[in-house]
Amino acid sequence: MNAPWKPGMNGQRDPFHAFVCDDHSYDMLRAVASELGWAPEKVNKGGMRNAVQSLSITASPQILFVDMSESGDPLNDINSLAEVCEPGTVVIAAGQVNDVRLYRDLVASGIQDYLLKPFGADQLRDALTQAQAVFMAPRDAGPERPHCTVAVIGTRGGVGASTLATSLAWLLSEKKKRPTALLDLDVHFGTNALAMDLEPGRGLTDAIENPSRIDGLFIERAMVRASDTLAILSAEAPISQPMLTDGGAFYQLLEEFRLAFECSVIDLPRSMLIQHPHLVSDVNVAVAVTELTLAGARDTIRILSWLKSNAPQARVVVVANRVQPGSPEISRKDFETSIERKVDVIIPFDLRVASQASKLGKTLAETAKGSKVGAGCTAMLNEVLGAAESEEPVAGGKNAAKKGDSLLGKFDLKGMIGSRRKAKTAELED
Repeated sequence: MNAPWKPGMNGQRDPFHAFVCDDHSYDMLRAVASELGWAPEKVNKGGMRNAVQSLSITASPQILFVDMSESGDPLNDINSLAEVCEPGTVVIAAGQVNDVRLYRDLVASGIQDYLLKPFGADQLRDALTQAQAVFMAPRDAGPERPHCTVAVIGTRGGVGASTLATSLAWLLSEKKKRPTALLDLDVHFGTNALAMDLEPGRGLTDAIENPSRIDGLFIERAMVRASDTLAILSAEAPISQPMLTDGGAFYQLLEEFRLAFECSVIDLPRSMLIQHPHLVSDVNVAVAVTELTLAGARDTIRILSWLKSNAPQARVVVVANRVQPGSPEISRKDFETSIERKVDVIIPFDLRVASQASKLGKTLAETAKGSKVGAGCTAMLNEVLGAAESEEPVAGGKNAAKKGDSLLGKFDLKGMIGSRRKAKTAELED
């Protein structure tokens, strides 16, 4: 509770709230709060249970005093409080249990101090003054980096774009230690939360239905945390319930992500490019996930061309995923000739690793450590970070066609189809 998940919300929060169980503590806290310039009406009756209920629907204060006298399981109750209490809040607890181990456990769980009841006014005043000093002390913000927004787009259905989006977000958060948000925009059939064995919640559907609710507090409570540095916003909306939106909610979510995280990874269904092209207006890197097939080449060309026109600021990383051993439908060389740029990353197909990741509820990158698939995921991470740090964005790649040229014009569809038919005929004759 003392370690901030996101900075910048202090101005919207009350300086002090208290929840106590007895009249003596209630009167004392009101008096000391008035001395410190805080509103005495912020002192409430009800103890821990009332604190959890109240903070689940209201913003957390800067300093929170909570009485645990009626708590049967203090550590479990503190954890329940942490779930509804915004990070950065300084918590002081009070109780009647005089146990050094309990004190140490409570401090380790994130509270600032623990006062043994009955306590005096001077002791209370000193604890609140120290809490105020802790809250106002400058926090180490770590290295400042510009926010990086990455959109992962599958050129075809089933190429594994969602699998690579979750892997990329996991690598950014775990390997690079960057606070990362993962946004799954497949509202009805998204699999990002499922891939990490998490319940998606209603955060994304609530945002679409009520865009006016989207703010820092909404983001903090709606997102599902996969770890200390990774949070997911996704949905499993009923397939009988269409999500009607102009895309404004998605844009607001991305704006809040820029304030709260260092990196945002968007699992962006290709249909969304047509419906909401503004979603890529501020994307730094676009990862086009494809397969080495005829249809994959065709749609990669179309998406590269679209990105060049609609997201000229974005650098594109082309990833060929699930590449089968042996001869693919189209060789890498022919594929690169067709799309008029190189394929940046090749990730091989490994059924065993993919099945293991699914069974364990872990990302592909985490499960594939030490394998060729894992090396491919790491190469993708390095390409994305390298592209994000580049100064000159090129949406179509180094060898993108000149303005006015037709990418499809140099794509020898008939030749490739003819080659495949000849190869098939030769197999039958043999």
